[in-house]
Amino acid sequence: MSPKSSPLHVSILRHDWSVQEIQDILDLPFTDLMFRAQTAHRLYFDPNRVQVSTLLSIKTGACPEDCGYCAQSARHETGLERESLMPIDEVLDAARTAREQGATRFCMGAAWRNPTDKNLEQVIAMVEGVHALGLETCVTLGMLTGAQAQRLKEAGLDYYNHNLDTSPEFYGQVITTRTFQDRLDTLEHIRDVGLKTCSGGILGMGESRRDRASMLRQLANLPAHPESVPINLLVRVEGTPLQASEALDPFEFVRVVATARILMPASYVRLSAGRSEMSDELQALCYLAGANSIFYGDRLLTTPNAESDRDRALFGRLGLAFEEMDPERTEPGACHKAKQALDAIVEH
Repeated sequence: MSPKSSPLHVSILRHDWSVQEIQDILDLPFTDLMFRAQTAHRLYFDPNRVQVSTLLSIKTGACPEDCGYCAQSARHETGLERESLMPIDEVLDAARTAREQGATRFCMGAAWRNPTDKNLEQVIAMVEGVHALGLETCVTLGMLTGAQAQRLKEAGLDYYNHNLDTSPEFYGQVITTRTFQDRLDTLEHIRDVGLKTCSGGILGMGESRRDRASMLRQLANLPAHPESVPINLLVRVEGTPLQASEALDPFEFVRVVATARILMPASYVRLSAGRSEMSDELQALCYLAGANSIFYGDRLLTTPNAESDRDRALFGRLGLAFEEMDPERTEPGACHKAKQALDAIVEH
């Protein structure tokens, strides 16, 4: 086995990738790329277990941002009705249902540019309630200050989601009301208080393969890899600027999943938005490429998701199982397993 295909080569947690190195991985022959991704995946995870999360929109619509893909932007005519923050009892009922259906993490999303401190206290009550149910907790609320991140940490929050969306070079063609640096700053606040990070991107917005490599570089070169990396396929929502975007080649989507697995081998790589439009065969290729997390349920915030019964049927056909809740909730995250995996390689 050559050094470039050895388990050690594909599993080291690096934070110094160049765009060209990542594009070279994306450009690999498909079978070679899948082999490298599978090798990295098996060093850190059970390849037949998938972590399952449920996502609930706790405050829908009227967002002041102009994200070109988003149905919730007040700047787009998508027909989406504005809704105020959900009552806590309804949120906790949804969390109990998610737990009964096998989810281990409950994610709550609010369409804000950034939460006010008053808004935050209402969300904190939800976080505390969901945490008490024994579920991992995750929220996505927009930009945060360091003090707000600390308050969420004290409330028992496990994960904060804040996607980079795309490359810094392409970013301005999708969003103008928030800078790429704003997103990096929020991720820094999250890391600084010890919250686990959930950050990924969206494919199919008109970006080039070079842009996809650049986005992955931003994620992989963060001081700590995100514990969860959502890879979203654009849902072309009528009324948004990106509704007429050309459909992405499915194999290109799989290539990005596989490359994310190679670059961030100890992170969960999640199939997120767009799964409702994916064939069973495409999803199976994504699992083979190292995807090991999904959102489970019929909706993702405001867009359709793959139906729960369909997921269970596909898992049965593929021999996959839901990952069970990790009792070690105080662990710093998936990436702490790096030394453990590398010790195993050296031992063998």
